[in-house]
This record gives sequence, C-alpha cells and structure tokens, in this order.
Amino acid sequence: MIPKIILGKGARVTRRLIGYLYGPGSANEHTDPHLVASWNGFAPDPGRSPHRNPKQVEDQLAAQLDQPVKMLGDKAPTTTVWHCPVRAAPEDPILTDAQWADIARRIVAAAGIAPEGDEEACRWVAVRHADDHIHIAATLVRQDGRRPRRDRDIRAVQREARQIETDLGLRRLNPGDGTAAKHPTSKEHFKAKRQGQDTTTREILRMRVRRAVAAASTETEFFALLEVTGVDVRPKIGPSGDVLGYSVALPGDLNRNGEPVWFSGSTLAGDLSLPKIRQRITATSPEPVTARPADPWHLATAAIERIPDHLSHSSDHIAQGQLVALGGTLDLLALTAPAAARSELERASSAFERATRSRITADADSARVLRHSVQTILRTPSTTLDGAGLAMLLDAALIAVAFAKHWHRTHQHAQQEAAAQQALVHLQTAYAHVAVPVLDDLARRTPGIQTKHRYARHLKQAAPDHADRILQDPAWDALATVLADAETAGHNPATLLDQGLGQRTLDNARNPARALTWRIHRLGQRHAPSPRAQAAMTRSTVRRPTTPSRPSAVTPTAIQPQQPQRRR
Repeated sequence: MIPKIILGKGARVTRRLIGYLYGPGSANEHTDPHLVASWNGFAPDPGRSPHRNPKQVEDQLAAQLDQPVKMLGDKAPTTTVWHCPVRAAPEDPILTDAQWADIARRIVAAAGIAPEGDEEACRWVAVRHADDHIHIAATLVRQDGRRPRRDRDIRAVQREARQIETDLGLRRLNPGDGTAAKHPTSKEHFKAKRQGQDTTTREILRMRVRRAVAAASTETEFFALLEVTGVDVRPKIGPSGDVLGYSVALPGDLNRNGEPVWFSGSTLAGDLSLPKIRQRITATSPEPVTARPADPWHLATAAIERIPDHLSHSSDHIAQGQLVALGGTLDLLALTAPAAARSELERASSAFERATRSRITADADSARVLRHSVQTILRTPSTTLDGAGLAMLLDAALIAVAFAKHWHRTHQHAQQEAAAQQALVHLQTAYAHVAVPVLDDLARRTPGIQTKHRYARHLKQAAPDHADRILQDPAWDALATVLADAETAGHNPATLLDQGLGQRTLDNARNPARALTWRIHRLGQRHAPSPRAQAAMTRSTVRRPTTPSRPSAVTPTAIQPQQPQRRR
C-alpha cells in the first residue's frame, strides 16, 4: 500500500482538487467517484446526489472543507491543502468502501490531520474513483483555528501503511529510508500507455542520465553524452554565468501546450543533481597513465572481485562507494552485451539502481579503478567480441551483488536488499546467455585425453577438496582448453591453478569449473614469466589454508553470503 503526500496552495486549490477527484480523469480512468469517509460522516457527496447538480455539490463540499481556512482571513497559511492518494498493490484483493474508510481514518490520524477522538481536527474527505485506490483531501487549518501538528507526516503515514498491510493481509512493502528515486506519477503512466510505451519518460531519462554519469570523465563530456543519446538538455545558468543545474527532456514529449516536459536532475533521483554528479566525476577522474595499460576487462573484473572484501571489512563510506561504482558498471554493461543478454542486463541495472543509494555518504574515490576500467571498455568495443570478458565480469558481479544484498540486510536497508535480490535474478539469466556460448566454444577445442589427465593430476594436488567436483562439472572441457592455451603461451599450468584457486574459495560454487575457467583465462592472458621466474614461483608455492565459504555466483536464490575472513 503506497500513500503519497502532496501539498497545495492557491485561491481555488481545494475546489480544483475536488473537481479533479469527481471528474473523468486525464484519460477517462475515473469510475463511479464517491465519498467513502469524511471528517463528520455526513459531508455532501457529489457522487451520491442524483437529484442535485453535481457541480453545485462539488462547490458545497469545497466550501465546507475551506471554512476553517476562510475564518482566518489574512492569517491563513499559504499552503492550505493536504492531498494523499493511497494505492493498493495490483495483486491485493479489491477492498470494500468500509475498508477504505477505515484506512482513510488511520492515515489522517497518523499524519496528525485528524487524531482519533479530536473533534476540533482538520476537515477531510476520502474519495474513491477506482478499485485500487482512494484520495484523501484535507485543509490545513483545524476547526478551532490552530494548525495541525503533522511533523514528519510522511514517515508516520508510511509506518501506518505498513501496519495496515499486516492487519489486512495485503502485500507488504519494504520500509524505505527516503533515498529512493521519485516514482512516475499516475498521469505519467497513463501518458506512456496512450503513447504505446511500456516505460515512462521519467524512467527513460533517469536511465540515460545514469549511463551518461557512469561513462563521463568530465562535466562537459557528461552533457555531450546526453545529447548524443537523444536527450535535450537545458542548463540552469546563474547570475555569474556559472552552470548551477540542468533539466532534461525527450524530443517529442510535450505537454498540453505543445511545450517540452522538462525534468531537473534532482527530480529524477537525488544523486543525479548537478552538484552530486560533479562530486562523483571529480572523485573518480582517471589518473595519468604511466605504463602500458592492462586489459580493461581484467582490471574491471579484478576490481569487482575486491568488492566483497570491501563490503565485509572496509568502512561504510567505502562500501557505499563500491556499490555506486557497481551500479554504474551494470548501467554500462548492457551497451556492450550481445542482443540475447541486453534486455536482462538492462533489467538488472534498473533493479540494482535502488541498491546504490542509502543515507551513508559514498567514498567515490575508492572505486576509481573500476569506474575508469568500465569507461575504457565502453570506448574500445573491439575488446568485447569473444564474449569471454563479459562472462568473466558477470561471474564476479554475481558474487558482488550477492554481498551487496547481505550488506544491505545487515544495515536494515530493506528496499535496497530486495533490489539487490531482484538484480541477481536478472544477472543470472544474462550470465547464462553470455557464458554458455563461450564455454561451448572452448569445450570444442578441448585438448587430448593425455593432456587432460595431466591437468587433472595438477588439480588434485592443488585442490584435493574440490577436484572431484571440478572434474565432474560440465565445464571441465572448457577449463582444460584455457589451461592448454595458457601453457602454449608459456605459462605453467600447475602454477596457474594455484593462483586461480587462491583468488577465491569454491566452497559454495554450483559450477566450480566455470568460476575457475574465467580466472585461468584472465591469468593466462598475462605476460608469461621466464623459465627462471617460473621455477622460483614453483619453489615458493605454498598451499593456501581453506577460507570460509562465500556465496555462489550461479543460483541467486541459494546465495547466503557470510562474513569472509581476511587472508593472511
């Protein structure tokens, strides 16, 4: 159940609101508008007065609501109307008028508009014009001439809505912390539906702005990327000539006057205001390159593999910064993905967007490497052709998102935890679309039986606890192929197995050979050490102690992240 408080002011604001509630709606969606409850139980009802002119009854109702306001004359407050739509979830049963009336009384009591038993409280009405919601309209002067005490009414109303869900057996929504992006309004949904679109303009713009932020290294580049992606930009210029903010619109999205519908960055999401974007871009600007750059897919994957450790052991500010960078990575990955995985990656990034914000301030500087690596990937699409880089990165991202879910749970971020779980489901589907063709191609090039037996012996020596699982895994042929490719490039396969197994435990991996394949693939593409260096590494190789298990990267529903210990 979703309540939403809207304040109104103006000479005829009450009359306009009543007219809207009893009117046809912006898309003729209002059906049988009528009162279900009121401050006194017998307020005039334009929807149930068949022998009177409905407009006259609307006038009478608005006048009665406004009477306490009018009595104050010039001392009346500027804001005089409190409007609260209350909507049930689509899967909830259709409630009766009596149930909606009880809900309305509980909401106005919780908000301080009309506390229970207070006969001098504000005047209010609850109008129903659809099966799934009501509108509560109240005036903000009590009948004794005082102002209502509605401190923090938004949180109070949300708490009461959660209790109503429990009491009536309705779908229970997760409590929020006030950092969620603004949801599209009913009018925006109806407009999108009339235009044959599944997504509202607000949601389209939010995603495009998020991608521009993730891809940009400078403020100038941010605005340029918006224009390239088909977004109209209107900067807000201050008296000094400096850019103070911005608004965006989609070409062709017009209001009833034929003018573009503009959205400021802060109304799309709190972290998309220009000051917040500047902080993020400045903190994560790439440092000068002093050596030959490494493969950006490898750098990004390695950075994502470090996220679980940050979430488990670093400060909350660094952890939050890692989640913001992970969200930016998911925003951009869909642009590099094959068509079969693109839609699932877009759904994953859209879901995880909620998991990137909390009341904790993000340390963006800690995620500089990840952000810069993903930007490099986007600018060099030729590196994405074989699909192995994306599969490798998604394998690491599944672990990171699972730990993000656990981190939010421990911080009691219910909405963010649910968002991370939803993102996991879409990421798993996208991973299957990307990884399976790559693994099948590797398996077709698997080496001969004698070479595979040799690798199996190395594996049993390096990981006796996991060897049987890996050898029975369907991806064993692909793992043998990447070992053979690395050996051809001059690497020692036994050393690579030790290094790959030391990166992360395989205790909970449902497909251990897949996880190890991507590690060996990445290690094998590094410059091969000289024979003398290989001999030194072989002599110094010490088996790592078994580490506590981490969540599986394969089945999101089975992931139960635990707090990993630091390796010594």
